[in-house]
Amino acid sequence: MTATIRPDEAAHFGALAADWWDADGSSAMLHRLNPARLGWMRDVLNAQFALDPREFRALGGRRLLDVGCGAGLIAEPMARLGAAVTGVDAAAENVAVAAAHAAEQGLVIDYQHGDIGDAPFADALGQFDIVSSMEVIEHVADPAAFLGALAARLAVGGILLLSTPNRTLLSKLLLVEAAERLGQVPRGTHDWQRFLTPGELGEMAAAAGLSVVRRDGLGPDFATRGFRAGGSDALNYLIAMIKN
Repeated sequence: MTATIRPDEAAHFGALAADWWDADGSSAMLHRLNPARLGWMRDVLNAQFALDPREFRALGGRRLLDVGCGAGLIAEPMARLGAAVTGVDAAAENVAVAAAHAAEQGLVIDYQHGDIGDAPFADALGQFDIVSSMEVIEHVADPAAFLGALAARLAVGGILLLSTPNRTLLSKLLLVEAAERLGQVPRGTHDWQRFLTPGELGEMAAAAGLSVVRRDGLGPDFATRGFRAGGSDALNYLIAMIKN
């Protein structure tokens, strides 16, 4: 397996760790994205595992790995749904903040600092029914190797859930130029050249033994000043893949 962590990216996000749970702080954009991401995840998982959408602890008995977990914006809601959650992040600062916040919430989440591309570390994690990695693949050193490492953590028939910006002129203008210049996200967060198109990610998925089963756009909802899943994927998209 190939190391996937870029030290500069780990340092960038680690420096933001203390502010991660502040909905009006440097991670405000992620807080605005999160309801749409979580709603989409629940919808996909309901369909994949024939879950009752009314069941509060619907993921009981299932293992979920969240890679690039940050301070736990995905891991905590998934734990509340009953999943046995492991969170992995490249920044030790994020892992420390995530673990402290989960403890405050009374949640049991196994947070670990490491590189999913490091074979001994990754193998020790075991196999999972669900792997998620939201807004992460555009920050790694080798996206294809990273996707392969995620696929290796999935049990056969397991599902991988990703979100990532699309490499389009619109995303360059809005997600990089405008968002960073206007302070919506911290400077240096995005490198447009590292964004992946759905076609590129689909080819990587096939090479990793994954089949794409669903893809939806993730864009702004001007009525709520938040985001919604569905519609155009010109800015960002969500993608679900099954391990063959």
